[in-house]
Amino acid sequence: MELPGALSPPWWLLLLPLLALLLWATRRSSWEPRECPADLTGKTVIVTGANSGIGKCVAMDLARRNARTILACRSRERGQAAVEEIRAATGNPAVVLRLLDTGSLASVRAFASAVLREESRLDVLVNNAGITGLPFAITSEGLEQTFAINYLGPFLLTNLLLDLLKASAPARVVNVSSFRHSVGTVDTGFLTGQRRPGRYDAAYSSTKLMNVLFTAELARRLQGTGVTANALSPGVVSTGIMRHFSWTARALFGLLRPFMKSAEQGAASTIFCAVSEEAAGISGKYFDSSCRLALPSAAARDAALARKLWEASERLTGLTERE
Repeated sequence: MELPGALSPPWWLLLLPLLALLLWATRRSSWEPRECPADLTGKTVIVTGANSGIGKCVAMDLARRNARTILACRSRERGQAAVEEIRAATGNPAVVLRLLDTGSLASVRAFASAVLREESRLDVLVNNAGITGLPFAITSEGLEQTFAINYLGPFLLTNLLLDLLKASAPARVVNVSSFRHSVGTVDTGFLTGQRRPGRYDAAYSSTKLMNVLFTAELARRLQGTGVTANALSPGVVSTGIMRHFSWTARALFGLLRPFMKSAEQGAASTIFCAVSEEAAGISGKYFDSSCRLALPSAAARDAALARKLWEASERLTGLTERE
């Protein structure tokens, strides 16, 4: 779910009808997953944050395509419930749960180690897990929690699994970003909490900008390997991601919910990047919520900034000391 953070009383009362109309107009995607014939028999996929919302819908679709589908979830209880639901709905027994907390680098390393030990291939990695509305906090590993969950954890996970992705090529990395990346800022001090983004929910927007920059630099480094990397916006989607917000924000969300995309509709752009023939061979790009190539913000296209962020991320995750 992505809800513009700038709207707060009294302005939202005046803008509510217009926003509702805009949300309704963008509910439909130009690409329909159910019309895509892609079959993933013999292939393995990982979807992070797959126990609910967009992630569960993505995992459901990939399981319907006969993929071995690994749900990477923080909660064993909610993750196992999602596994059982997806198995029952798709008839695919090769749907499994692996515990992963992207906010913990130790958890990311343990998850990646298990995947490398137990899986012979990896064809699609969907970095979907994310959070918004959390208070500022530093983790036991010295990282700011929102930036760890939304950006540094996925950065480390992807890098740890790159060799397996390359060995399985053609393979795809899909990073779920947001249209809100356009109001984000990049300061490597944000990653450790030395500095804080200043605006309302600015941490979320900044992590989503980092996701796009990471995607661009990853794609540059993957040239010639057969592995592609793309970022996308799911649009404004009705999910449970607002649970950490104030009652005012949740009330606004509730009023707009009927006009938003469902989780299934919001999953379309992720599924498009993961399986569509149209996206095959495309790398380093950003897709909008209608599954169309779009130009990200000027900051997201700054190659020097992408390299600087990558290098800082390597240091913070320990990747400069080769795993």
